[in-house]
Amino acid sequence: MKFSEPKYFYNRELSWLDFNDRVLEEARTKENPLLERLRFLGITQSNLDEFFNIRVASLHKMLSVGYQGTDASGLTPEVQLAKISEKTHDMVDKQYTTLLRSLLPQLANEGINLIRFTDLTTKQKDYVADYFHQNLYPVLTPMAVDVSRPFPFIANNTLNIALRIYKPGDKKDKSFATVQVPDVFPRVIKLPGAENTFILQEEIIKHYMSELFMGFDVKEMACFRVIRDMDMDVADEDTSDLLKEIEHEIKKRERGKAMRLEIEADMSKHLRRRLVKELDLAEADIYPVKGPIDLTFVSKLIKQVTGKNELLYPPFEPYYPTKLRHKNLFNEISQHDIFVDHPYDSFQPIIDFIKQSAEDPNVLAIKMTLYRVSSQSPIIKYLKRAAENGKQVTVLVELKARFDEENNVHWAQELEKAGCHVIYGLVGLKTHCKLTLVVRKEENGIRRYMHMATGNYNDVTARLYTDMGLFTANQEMGIDASNIFNMLSGFSEPPFFHKMVISPEGIRDFLMARVDDEIANVKAGKKGLIQIKVNSLSDTKMIKKLYEASAAGVKVHLVVRGICNLKVGIPKISENITVHSIVGRFLEHSRIYYFYADGAEQVFLSSADLMNRNLSRRVELLFPILQDNIRRQIIHIYDILWRDNIKTRVLQADGTWTHVDRRGLESLDAQDYLLVHRQALADKLCTAETTVKTPQDSKNRRQFIPITRQPE
Repeated sequence: MKFSEPKYFYNRELSWLDFNDRVLEEARTKENPLLERLRFLGITQSNLDEFFNIRVASLHKMLSVGYQGTDASGLTPEVQLAKISEKTHDMVDKQYTTLLRSLLPQLANEGINLIRFTDLTTKQKDYVADYFHQNLYPVLTPMAVDVSRPFPFIANNTLNIALRIYKPGDKKDKSFATVQVPDVFPRVIKLPGAENTFILQEEIIKHYMSELFMGFDVKEMACFRVIRDMDMDVADEDTSDLLKEIEHEIKKRERGKAMRLEIEADMSKHLRRRLVKELDLAEADIYPVKGPIDLTFVSKLIKQVTGKNELLYPPFEPYYPTKLRHKNLFNEISQHDIFVDHPYDSFQPIIDFIKQSAEDPNVLAIKMTLYRVSSQSPIIKYLKRAAENGKQVTVLVELKARFDEENNVHWAQELEKAGCHVIYGLVGLKTHCKLTLVVRKEENGIRRYMHMATGNYNDVTARLYTDMGLFTANQEMGIDASNIFNMLSGFSEPPFFHKMVISPEGIRDFLMARVDDEIANVKAGKKGLIQIKVNSLSDTKMIKKLYEASAAGVKVHLVVRGICNLKVGIPKISENITVHSIVGRFLEHSRIYYFYADGAEQVFLSSADLMNRNLSRRVELLFPILQDNIRRQIIHIYDILWRDNIKTRVLQADGTWTHVDRRGLESLDAQDYLLVHRQALADKLCTAETTVKTPQDSKNRRQFIPITRQPE
C-alpha cells in the first residue's frame, strides 16, 4: 500500500496557521483570566511575525529562483503563499475583532483603559505635553522624502508614521515624510489621575506632529510597520571563523526583503501606494488593521496594570523536593536517577548541579551544550566559576539558534574570557541536543554524572515551557555522553551508542524500528500501541511509517502542539490514529516517545521533534528511561495529558480541530492538575521503590570504556 499521495498530507505552513488560530482561541475563551486572554492575543502577533520572518521569507526565496517543486501535500511555493495570505488576512481580522469588540470593552469594565488623546483629562494633557517635550521631541527624527532625500530604510518590526505634508500656498503635490516611533521609550505610557489608564506613544506623537514640521501643514498621517526576511544565510562550510560570520550576518539581516506591511485601515490610497512601491510589495502583502498596529504591545500594558491580580493566572512556585534540597546531588544521583518535570518541578536542581560541579574539588571536567540561555543566566555564571576553579570546562554554544544568535555570541565570548573551551558544533548542522556531562574523581575511580533534557538550559523559559529532564550516573549512558562530546569537539565518529540515540538520521531510524516492532506484534496477534508527544509532526518518512502502523492495526495516540502534516480518518490508512493538541497556560514543549513493546512499555525522551530539520539536519538526542518508577511516572503524565478535556483540541478528518465532547466526563485540565499536584507527584517519585537502579560496584574500580567494536 502506498502512503505518499499528496492528499494524505496537510501543508506545513497552513497547519502552523491552524496552530496559531488555536492560540487565538485562548484569547477568546471566557474561562481564561482576562489579562491572560490579552496575553494570548499578543502571543499570536509575535508568532505571526516570526512566521513571516522565516517561513514566508523562505517561500519567497524559492519563488525568486523559479523553484516549481511541491511539498508533500502537492503545493508549489506560489500556491502556498497565496493560501497563506488568504488565511493570514482572516486571522488578522479575527485578532482585531477580539481586541476591539471583546477584550478592550471588558478591560474597561474592570477599570483598565487604553485611551485616545481626545479622551485625556486636563491634568493628563499637561502630563503628556511635558512627556512629549522633555522625552520624545529630542529623540524624534522626521525623514522627508524628495529629490535630494531618498526614501529611508524602514527597519524590521519598527513602528513608523507616514505623512503627507504641504506648505501653505504651495500648489505643488504634497510631500511624503516618515517618523519612526522611538523604541527607547515605552510604547505604553501609564497616565496620572487613574490607576490603570494608558495611552500609546504614537497617539502622543501624532498630536504634536506639527512641531516636527514647522512651516508645513500635516495633511494626513497613519502608522505602518514592516516585517522583513530575518533568516540568516550562514554557510559555515565556507567560513573559517563562524563567530565572525554570525556577527556579520546579525548586522546584515535587518536589511532583509520586506515580507509584510501592516497599515492603519484608514490610510489613504496615496500613502498606501507610495509604501507599496518603495517597499516592493504586492497587494496581497498589505494588512490594513482597525486598531493599534503590532499587538505585542499588550504584554507591556499587562506588566503595568496594578491591583488586578484576579485577572491573571494565580502565581505558583515550582516545587523542589525536600529530599533533594540542600543535598549533595552527586550522592543522590549515584544512588538513583532523578526526574524533573518543568515548570511543575523547579529548575533549581539543574542550577545547583552546575554550581556544585563548579565548587566540588573532586570534579575534574564539565561538558555542556547550550542552545538558548537567559540574558542573566546563572548557568553561565557557574560555568565561568568552574573554569576559574581549575576545572576543564567545555561548552558547545550553538551560534545559529534562531533569534538568539546575538545573545549566544555574547555568552561564547564571555565563557572564552573565563578560560572555558568554547566550540560551535558541527559543520552544516545545528546542535540542538540538551546534555551536560560532569566527570568526577571518587574513591573507587572516575565516574560520570549527566543531565539530559527535552528543553533548553534557560531558567526563565523553564517557568513557561513544559519540559522533562533526567539526572543519571548510568555507566553506559556516560560512555555515550563522552563520545557525543568527542564527536562535537573533535573528529570522532562513534560506530554505535550503547543507550542514547542521536541525529542526524539515527533517531528517525531508531523510531521507525520501534514502530516496526509494534507492527510485528499486531501481526502476531498481540497488542500494538504507540504514544508520542511532540511540538510538531511534519517529517514525511515518519508520517508514512505511522500510516503503515495504523493500516496494520496499531493504535497511535499523538499529542502534537503545533504543526501536524498527518491526516486522520483516511479509510484503511489512518483510522487508528488520533491526534490531540494542547494549548494552555504553559507552552507544551516536552517530547515523549512510548511503545507498548508487548508489555515492556519502552519510554524515551528527546530534544527532537518529528520534523525533517530535527531528524536530518540537527544534532539531537534521544535517551531511554530505564528506572521503573520514573518510567511509570512519565506514562502517568502522558495519560493525564491524553485525558485532558479542557485545553485539548482533537484533529478531525476534515482538517478542523474541535474541543473534546465533555458530556458525561469529569472536567480535567492537565496543566492545572499537574500544577496542583506537583508536590505530591514529586515526593511520591522520590520515595517510590526503585526496581532498576544505576549499576554500582564499590569493589571494582570504575573505568572509562572506549568504543572498540559493536557489542554482540
